[in-house]
Amino acid sequence: MIYKNIEIEEIENGIKIIGQSNFEPSHIFDCGQCFRWMKEDDGSYTGVAMGKILNISKRDGDIILLNTNLGDFENIWYDYFDLGRDYGQMIDKLKVHDDNLLKATEFGHGIRLLQQDGWEMLISFIISSNNRIPMIQRAINNISENYGDCLGEYKGKTYYSFPSPAQLSKASVEDLRNLKLGFRDKYVYETTKAVLESGLDMVDFIKMEADICHKELMKFKGVGAKVADCIALFGMRKYDSFPVDVWVKRVMQEFYGAEDMSLVKMRAYGRDLFGEDAGFAQQYLFYYVRELEIGK
Repeated sequence: MIYKNIEIEEIENGIKIIGQSNFEPSHIFDCGQCFRWMKEDDGSYTGVAMGKILNISKRDGDIILLNTNLGDFENIWYDYFDLGRDYGQMIDKLKVHDDNLLKATEFGHGIRLLQQDGWEMLISFIISSNNRIPMIQRAINNISENYGDCLGEYKGKTYYSFPSPAQLSKASVEDLRNLKLGFRDKYVYETTKAVLESGLDMVDFIKMEADICHKELMKFKGVGAKVADCIALFGMRKYDSFPVDVWVKRVMQEFYGAEDMSLVKMRAYGRDLFGEDAGFAQQYLFYYVRELEIGK
């Protein structure tokens, strides 16, 4: 059957998406935008998103979604995996910008920007600050297991939802420290408290203009410019965001003459350079440079 712009087929315990050329699970889940997708021994990925457990793999050019159904595909996964966007067209647009983006889009051709939950991204990227990916994953899993809802088992492993602000508010600073958040414990505590006390709906950030969204996100404890850009890009659909971390700094210095720029100026330069598609350009370049360890 055709759902909107793509061909899908209902299979046992899941959905098959027919013929997706610009969709590579390893590119998507290993490009720094998410922390709850883990690679299985068979090469597939299992993760939790939007309160659901999903297993995903690519076989003979088709994308296989398991532990799901047509209703969840239509209501959750179509948007989550940004299936309404033509990534072939996006790559064609970016690759003519310069040779570096040509190489980066070829290397990471299967990247898609996930449309993730804004609240989860707010807390996840506060935890990510000056932290290594395995430690980030462990902290997020600890929070989910202790304060989220049990979603059941899949392939012998129990999974939990990411806790709501109300659920996470039950944790004290000491509780969060014991979950291996490190110095970020107080930031998570204060941010959770601020969201609850203000009655904020994180969906409202999606509706904001990008610069206002970025400014408002930086009002939360533990959210600097880079973290705000990550939250805006991965949770708030602000696709002109340009997060600058150590790898993107190398990109801008090695490829785009930004050697003497501060990180603030580098961020602005990247947004000006790539315009409305800065977030997509950032992801292709980040993945390319980090995976190949290009630069100083």
